[in-house]
Amino acid sequence: MHKLAKLDHLYVWHPFTQMRDWLREEPIVIVRGRGPFIYDVYGRKYLDGNSSIWTNLHGHNHPVINKAIMAQLKKIAHSSALGLANEPASLLAKELVRIANSPIEKFRVHRKSTKPLCKVFYSDDGSTSIEVALKMAYEFARRSGLNKQPRFLSLSQAYHGDTIGAVSLGHIPLFHAAFRGLTFRTDAVMSPYCYRCRFNRAKPERADARLYRQCHWECVDEVERAFENAKKQGRPYSAFVLEPLIQGAAGMVPQPRGWLRKIAEITRHYSALLIADEVLTGFGRCGFPEEWFDCQPGQLKDYLLACHHEDVMPDLLCLAKGITGGYLPMAATLTTMEIFEAFLGEYSEFKTFFHGHSYTANQLGAAAALANIALLDKKESRHQRAKLQLALQKELSRLWNNQHVGDIRQVGLIAGVELVKDWHTRELFDLRDQVGFRVCRAMAKRGVLTRPIGDVIVIMPPYCTTADQVSHIIDALEESITEVLSE
Repeated sequence: MHKLAKLDHLYVWHPFTQMRDWLREEPIVIVRGRGPFIYDVYGRKYLDGNSSIWTNLHGHNHPVINKAIMAQLKKIAHSSALGLANEPASLLAKELVRIANSPIEKFRVHRKSTKPLCKVFYSDDGSTSIEVALKMAYEFARRSGLNKQPRFLSLSQAYHGDTIGAVSLGHIPLFHAAFRGLTFRTDAVMSPYCYRCRFNRAKPERADARLYRQCHWECVDEVERAFENAKKQGRPYSAFVLEPLIQGAAGMVPQPRGWLRKIAEITRHYSALLIADEVLTGFGRCGFPEEWFDCQPGQLKDYLLACHHEDVMPDLLCLAKGITGGYLPMAATLTTMEIFEAFLGEYSEFKTFFHGHSYTANQLGAAAALANIALLDKKESRHQRAKLQLALQKELSRLWNNQHVGDIRQVGLIAGVELVKDWHTRELFDLRDQVGFRVCRAMAKRGVLTRPIGDVIVIMPPYCTTADQVSHIIDALEESITEVLSE
């Protein structure tokens, strides 16, 4: 065993990992990366099949982001945001506001009720960006007189992070049940999980379940019913928290087209705030809608946020993961002037937003984020992302021939492949059989690294991944499924 692997076994406790299993074998120890590849201590090369847990956008060791960080490092690495401003964080805030408000400026639907996002609060990661949004929404509801005891609504199987407020919004028993004694209560409404929806009357087909579903939008009706019942009880919801277009840790569960807009309209009707968790979905990860590919080159619009796909503007927008291109931990929560003004007052009123982090508005992270956005804004980046989206779609279609592939769910540059005992019945494997983990271990032997969510295999490569490399990823997945499930 390599000496670094021994040190890991001696001292490191890994997240979401059963350490007894971990200690039984030598781990893969990563030492460097370039483009879509990462390399271990023995020089073995792997395709980064899930962008290092959904964070890396442009590939590892990108010269533009490297240069931006090095230039900032020659100036200053970090100074406090408590009582001080700094150059890159100020510039980045302007860019984030520009990106967030692009539907108002360019997109086909302009709603008079839409309020622009104009203020940026920095934090460290996805969980903290959610905590910020929760605290802002909670105090805004109280100060505006909308609700003296603010309540929150989220989706079943929701995951919004691992800090206590974020866990309170979560509804995945395996992750969250153990901590219920620490959390505050939130309510859940059904997730629009078409493949396993009790209202979907369609029999299984060899296609994404959203495309052949037979229902009457009962999932939307249940959301409206929850809002109405809360109102009748005199305990209305202050905010609805969701991941737009696709729920990540729920198993890459995508929403049928139109669901997000319908939910936003219901939330507005009941005077609740809409909190969009775009930690996973932001910065181009959700790709482009189908009609994008029919546009003339001069008419191409970018879709850097999932909300843009359905012309939805949230009241609070949470960003992290890809914000720095996968380089440094950083997050941001964007909100409206109306919410911001609820915290303004004389010092003696103590209306300050009493929340902060040591590394808030870190200069190195902000410099990396500015370089990341500059890359995303390039025409070449849009075209590369479009090519990757089409390559994923083409290669994933091969997997429908496997009887253990129940559903293939793709939203832009995100894909989840759900493994089942037999696609005709949708019967689940026992989680204790670790089918998903075993398939991913077999993929690693074939030079592809990813991590499952239960028995859903996540495919989410960096944007620089070529069509041939996508083909290799799917080859590895296909062969690994056969290997594991023929044992």
